[in-house]
Amino acid sequence: MNVRRRRLRGFFHDNGLSLVLFGLFFLILVGQAVAGFSAHNDELRAHREPAIDFAPYLSSGHFIEAVFENWESEFLQMGALVVFTIFLRQKGSPESKPEGGKEPQDEEPRTHTSAPWPVRRGGLVLGIYQHSLSIALFVLFAGSLVLHAFGGTAEHNEEQREHGEPPMSLADFVGSSEFWFQSLQNWQSEFLSAGSLVILSVYLRQRGSPESKPVDAPHAETGT
Repeated sequence: MNVRRRRLRGFFHDNGLSLVLFGLFFLILVGQAVAGFSAHNDELRAHREPAIDFAPYLSSGHFIEAVFENWESEFLQMGALVVFTIFLRQKGSPESKPEGGKEPQDEEPRTHTSAPWPVRRGGLVLGIYQHSLSIALFVLFAGSLVLHAFGGTAEHNEEQREHGEPPMSLADFVGSSEFWFQSLQNWQSEFLSAGSLVILSVYLRQRGSPESKPVDAPHAETGT
């Protein structure tokens, strides 16, 4: 029993950050679903339409659009930050590589017994693996963009039906100002938050966080 408890404690110690973040994500997503379900049914009642149950709401355009237009902007921001930090610098920010010299991330991967399998395999597998982080983030961005488009089309056409207007095709919705307004209002906020972190971390500190330089580090020093 003590061994099992130690293993469980070790698991939570080693994975605490991801467990807390994904736990909060799930709780907030549930909260969004409940609040959105209530708001959507209030809209339906205002238009003298019958309310829907919770399960159908989760597959409705109202919920899908709201979720994925936000995910889309998050993955775009993270993917862009990963790629931009390869070749762009910000003096004094821990989000940037130092001004001169190569970092370990810039070096050619070396084959050794403890290296991940793609490194030891080499060739195309290694070529994909050494860019896998940005690939994964942009694939998640693209998937979220597509689901936002499908959800937005469904939600838009439901509003059209309520007003006795003809439905719009997926292609027409993606080319509409409404779709791009929804996307761009989220994209700009993500790049604002990323840029703010890059600049504020030059001058401000958070003791104990790897997102910050040491409290006594000079402003001009990049990284930790």
